[in-house]
Amino acid sequence: MESGPIVTVVHSGRPPDPALMAPVSARAAVRYTDSAGLADALPGAQVLFVYDFQTRALPGAWPAADRLRWVHIAATGVDSVLFPELCASEVIVTNTRGVFDTAIAEYVLGQILDFAKDLTGSNRLQQQQVWKHRESERIAGSTALVVGTGAIGRAIAGLLRAAGMRVRAVGRRARNDDPDFGVVTTDLYAELPCADYVVAIAPLTDRTRHMFDARAFGAMKPHARFINVGRGELVVTDDLVGALRSGGIAGAALDVVDPEPLPSGHPLWTLPTARVTPHNSGDFIGWRAEMVSAFAANFDRWSAGRPLDNVVDKTLGYVPGRRRASE
Repeated sequence: MESGPIVTVVHSGRPPDPALMAPVSARAAVRYTDSAGLADALPGAQVLFVYDFQTRALPGAWPAADRLRWVHIAATGVDSVLFPELCASEVIVTNTRGVFDTAIAEYVLGQILDFAKDLTGSNRLQQQQVWKHRESERIAGSTALVVGTGAIGRAIAGLLRAAGMRVRAVGRRARNDDPDFGVVTTDLYAELPCADYVVAIAPLTDRTRHMFDARAFGAMKPHARFINVGRGELVVTDDLVGALRSGGIAGAALDVVDPEPLPSGHPLWTLPTARVTPHNSGDFIGWRAEMVSAFAANFDRWSAGRPLDNVVDKTLGYVPGRRRASE
C-alpha cells in the first residue's frame, strides 16, 4: 500500500534517473508512467511531474485527477498543460524557468554569428574544396529586437549586448527603466523596421499566437534575420516561407516550427536562407539532470509548506516577474 503523498511522473519511455529522484521517493510514493498510462496513474496523486514536456495526454486524463494539487512541467513553456479545466481549478502549475536561459542565449548568439559570418556557407565551400575569399558582416553596432521579456529573453539581451549589439525589446507592459532592456515597448510594428535581427522568445498565448505573419515580416528590413526560440505557433509558417522566398527578409533560424516535427518535404528544409534545428537550443549536456533536480528542490518546498518557485499565472500563461520565491 502506498504511504505518504503520491507523485505521478509522466515520461516518454525514459524515466528520470532514480538517484536524482531519491529526495522525492524518500518522502513520497512515486508512480512512473508513459502518456498512455497517465489516466491510470493519476487517481490519488497530489503531485504530477510532467517530465515528458511534449506530452499532450493530461487533458484526456484530467477526469482521473481526483486529488491533484500541483503540476510541475520540465520546461519553460506551459502551453501544453494550460487547458481550460486545469486553468479553472485550484491546481498550482510551476515550470522549470532558469535551467535553459544561458544555453538558449548562446544558441541565439551562435545563429546571429552564423548569419553574419556565413559559417554555413564556409563549411559548404570546404566540403566542395573551394578556396573563395569573401567578406562578412559585423554584429557589433547592429540592432536586435527581443520579443519576450521573460528570463530567457533577458539572458539573450545580456549576451547580445556583451557582443556589442544594441538591444531593444517588445513585451506585454511598456516601461522606460527595465534593468536588462532599458526601454520596453508594446508596439511590435513600431520596432520591427528598426531591427537587423528579430528574436522571438514570447510565451505562446492567445495574444501571441501567429503574431509573426505576413504583415510582421513585411515590416522588417529586407536584410533582417528572424530567429525563433519560443514556440512554432508564434509564426504563420506559410507567411514565413513566403517572406524567405521573395527576399522580404534575408534569413530565418528556427529551433521551433509549426508543425513540429517538421515534415519531410517541407520547404523550410531546403530554403537556402533557412536554418532549422530540432527544438534543442536549450538542451546542453546535463539538462535532464538539472530539470529533475529543480523539481526535487521544489518538492522539498512543497513538502515543507513553503512557497513554490516558478508559479505560473494561469491567466497570463507564464511566470510573471523576475524573482523567485526562494530569492
